[in-house]
Amino acid sequence: MAGEPLLEVERVRAGYGDGDVLHGIDLVVPEGGVVALLGPNGAGKSTLLRTIAGFVRPRSGAVRLDGLPLDGHDPSTIARCGVYLVPERRAVFPNLTVGDNLRLSTAAPERTWHDDLQAALELFPRLVERRDQVAGTMSGGEQQMLALARAFAARPRLLLLDEPSLGLAPKVVDEVFEAVGRFIAARITVVLVEQYVERALALADEASIVRNGQVVWAGPAGDVDLDLVAEGYLGAG
Repeated sequence: MAGEPLLEVERVRAGYGDGDVLHGIDLVVPEGGVVALLGPNGAGKSTLLRTIAGFVRPRSGAVRLDGLPLDGHDPSTIARCGVYLVPERRAVFPNLTVGDNLRLSTAAPERTWHDDLQAALELFPRLVERRDQVAGTMSGGEQQMLALARAFAARPRLLLLDEPSLGLAPKVVDEVFEAVGRFIAARITVVLVEQYVERALALADEASIVRNGQVVWAGPAGDVDLDLVAEGYLGAG
């Protein structure tokens, strides 16, 4: 069962250049919980994740982790607080091997690194045979597996997943969702942006529907009106 709020986003406005994408958005994510962010392209979901992770600076409002302010800090500082973003595009170092990618995902000391590495590789056994392969030579699906394994090795408190299944073959999509289930089983708090709405809701405790940079509905995942979600995806973002 989810606990007290781990992440609180309050009245955040943020965007790029002179324009706002987020217009006073609110979000609460309980510790150990899973929140699905739903909405059409351009609604502001990815911008919200990037703002939480520090890649976009909020113009106003507050972002707090465990009650402590994150807004205004750079991404590396926020990452050290336990926030890990897996962006829409593969989050790997293409010129490094799989093993080196995994090692760079964490500052864990060498004496404990072996266990972290084995746990990460167990997410996707295919990566075991690819351990010495340069990441950029792997398929898109394998690179996404590596991106998720890197996140698992980092042992974050809060994992932000932006469209982890995008552009993947159905079999790989199944593996990705199985991996997300492993994060949840490990009691890692997750915010999930995902195009497969029903699969996302099956994993989530709570859901928020985002349109035009604002949350227009929030509540238990089981109470989501799929017709309302479909209407949102077909309508303007």
